[in-house]
Amino acid sequence: MSGGAKATSSAETAPSGTRTINLALQGGGAHGAFTWGVLDELLQEGRLDFEAISGTSAGAMNAVVLADGLMRDGAEGARRRLGAFWRRVSREGVGAGATNEIFQNILGFWNLPALPSFPSFPPFGYPERLAQMVSPYRINPLNINPLRDLLERLVDFDLVRANTALKLFISATNVRDGKIRVFTGDDITADAVMASACLPYLFHAVEIEGEAYWDGGYMGNPALFPFFTETQCEDILLVQVNPVRSEAVPKTAKEIMERVSEITFNSSLLREFRAIDFVNRLLEENRLDPKRYRRNRVHRIDATEALARYTASSKLNTSWHFFQELHAAGRKAARDWLDAHFEDIGVRSTLDLRAEFS
Repeated sequence: MSGGAKATSSAETAPSGTRTINLALQGGGAHGAFTWGVLDELLQEGRLDFEAISGTSAGAMNAVVLADGLMRDGAEGARRRLGAFWRRVSREGVGAGATNEIFQNILGFWNLPALPSFPSFPPFGYPERLAQMVSPYRINPLNINPLRDLLERLVDFDLVRANTALKLFISATNVRDGKIRVFTGDDITADAVMASACLPYLFHAVEIEGEAYWDGGYMGNPALFPFFTETQCEDILLVQVNPVRSEAVPKTAKEIMERVSEITFNSSLLREFRAIDFVNRLLEENRLDPKRYRRNRVHRIDATEALARYTASSKLNTSWHFFQELHAAGRKAARDWLDAHFEDIGVRSTLDLRAEFS
C-alpha cells in the first residue's frame, strides 16, 4: 500500500494478497472527510495497491496529502498525514486569529441563512444583486485563503512529484473557455490543488500560466478519462460524496440551490459513466479492436447513506465532531465494500453504470 508497487494490469499480477486499483475521489467540501475515512481504512487494511488517483477539490487535497504521506513513511505515514490535515482544517484545529476569522466570515456569508428582500422582483434585479452580494472580490479583496496556507505547510509538493509510482490527476475548470484541465506530473503544485478547489463564489479564480481556473467539479468530478490511457490498471474505485438521486423535490430557495449544485457536480461523472459503458458494450460485441480499446471495471463506495440526514450546506461545516462522524462512516463503508467486493477486483464491475445514467 505504498503507491510504490509496480503498476499491474490485472488482479492476478498484483503482489501476493493485494489487488491494484485506480482511485477516483470526488470533491464535496467538508464531505471529503468521508473520503478520508475510506482512505484510512483502505490504507490500514492493506489489501489494495494504488496505481493512480484522480481527485477534484477536496478529493484533490486528499490525494496530495496521501501521496506526501506515502513518500514519508508508507501507508502509516499517509494515515497520519491525512488525520493531521483534517484535524487542522477543523475550526478547532485551524486556530484563532484574524485570518481564521475572515475565513469563517466568508463561509458564514456563503451559507446565506436568510435571503434579504430586494426592490426588484426576480428574475430581473434579484440574480444580479445576489451575485454582487457574494462576490469574493468584494468580501475577500485580499484573497485570503487559510486552506492554501495549511496545504503548503503540511504537503511537500517536491515529495509528491517525486512519487513517480503513484500517478496523480488533479482537475480544474478553465474560466475563459470552460474546458477541463487535468494537472499531472510536474504540474502538481499547491496552485493546481487550489484551482481544483476554487469555488467561484468564495475565492478569486486561481491564475496558472496566464489562465484562470475554478473548481474542477464543473467539468470533472473527478475525471476518469486519464485512467484509460495513462494507467495499466482496469479497475476504478470511485469514492462518491455527491448524491446522484434525491427523493425530495426542493421547494425553498436554499433547497433549490443545493440540488442544482449536486446535479451540476455529478453531470460530468455521469457522462463518463455513459462513455465507459458504451466502450465496454462495443468490446463485448467485438465491434472495437481490443488492442486499441480496453474494458474498464468500475466500483463505488457511496456516501449517500452516511450523508442522508445532512443538507448540501453541511459541505461548509468544519467542526471536528462532524469530521469525526464522516470519518467513521467512511471507514465503515470501506470495510463493507471490501467484505462484499474485494474478490470482484480484476474480475467484474460492481457498479451498474447503465442504471446510473439511464
